[in-house]
Amino acid sequence: MRILHTSFECYPLAKVGGLGDVVGSLPKYLNGLGCETYVIIPFYDTEKINQLECETIYSGSLNLGTNTFDFSIKKEKSNVFGFQVFFVDINKLLFRPGIYEYPDDTERFISFQLAVMDWIVSSETKPDIIHCHDHHTGLIPFFVSQVEKYQSICEIPTILTIHNAQYQGEFSYDRLRYIPPFNFNNVGLLDWYESINPLAAAIKCAWSVTTVSPSYMVELQEKANGLEGLLSHENKKCTGILNGIDHDTWNPETDPMIIENYTDDNLVSERKPNKEWLCKEFNLNPEKPLFAFIGRLVYEKGADILPDAIYQTLVNTDDISILILGSGNKEVERRLQELKELFSGNYNTYIGYDEKLSHIIYAGADFLLMPSRVEPCGLNQMYALRYGLIPIVRSIGGLKDTVVDIGDGGFGICHKHADVHDICYSINRGIELYKDQESYSELQKRIVKIDNSWNNSAKQYIKLYKSLKQ
Repeated sequence: MRILHTSFECYPLAKVGGLGDVVGSLPKYLNGLGCETYVIIPFYDTEKINQLECETIYSGSLNLGTNTFDFSIKKEKSNVFGFQVFFVDINKLLFRPGIYEYPDDTERFISFQLAVMDWIVSSETKPDIIHCHDHHTGLIPFFVSQVEKYQSICEIPTILTIHNAQYQGEFSYDRLRYIPPFNFNNVGLLDWYESINPLAAAIKCAWSVTTVSPSYMVELQEKANGLEGLLSHENKKCTGILNGIDHDTWNPETDPMIIENYTDDNLVSERKPNKEWLCKEFNLNPEKPLFAFIGRLVYEKGADILPDAIYQTLVNTDDISILILGSGNKEVERRLQELKELFSGNYNTYIGYDEKLSHIIYAGADFLLMPSRVEPCGLNQMYALRYGLIPIVRSIGGLKDTVVDIGDGGFGICHKHADVHDICYSINRGIELYKDQESYSELQKRIVKIDNSWNNSAKQYIKLYKSLKQ
């Protein structure tokens, strides 16, 4: 079975968040189970992509209103990623150093999808399934089912995976001219609240809709940035399939980014060099439990309440260390930076993103903070478990599906609310756990054996693919 994944991100070539990690790992596991899976993303002007050896396999042109753009489809020749990667190269629109946040993002998203559609139609060997990820490729199910130009492939099943329903890609009807001719009686398939909404269109037109955890699917039917009613209406074709992680990339025994590798058998002793490096680098005490946060400093991640939670915690105890890695809201960044002067020796922060540093934190910290307001799946808690790092999470979305509280016989610390009180209380529970080093070490040994790889989830996707081809 040939599966084509269409996405604007794919690790390690282009990544902003979890979408990139999923598209960069799920195809490899699908191939390991007998599928022929390939991925197509934009050809960005980045060092990692420019270093690849590619060949042009298709060229064409597309119209966006009165503007015409030439494009080409490039094929990566080495096939080093465990799956075949293709690129859409549109010099004036996609060949840029960034992925998002350009004023013409709508034009960029639509042009990418039109180029993908033209390529599929022209290909002798067509996919059995077209798997679309988030709103950036959300118009493809509409194109396949409604656009006259693409009727030759209208029987190919399309799947939409919603990674984050907060972002929907909506745009006004003055850009309807970008859409190729279709039966205008069906324009309602594009519409949501008097705008063209690619995510809503995909929910309506795709044969199947998945989200990245079962709990997030339930939550979306109650709160989905205006799409609650639509998802409830379409719930018969909706399912939640939990994301996995790539155990080859995220493996403390072989990870080239960490200070010292370790196995399940020696993790208690050989995690120490990673913690010692972190503490030396950030002026922290390696004898104290190290609590860390890794992620975007945005409202959805609960980052705005971190400064107050850190302040309240460190005012009441100096028996711990806290390290923050992330960037995002400038006011949150400012408040986190200000805390460094107040709590020197117990607290530090790295504003920005550093992939190597994140790996070392997973390998060296003692507790990971994830006080998210919204967490469709969450991968950080799975990385943490893989590295023997105890997660402290709010029970929502994928966090609820992957972390069970130690008080319920589980392996993490969970709280109900994204507020200062719950975060501080959970940190205190972590402090008490850490004091009992025997119990803490036994818990570490247990969590590294949890299998959060893509093996099970990939099997669920294959089952879904097969059901659509029957």
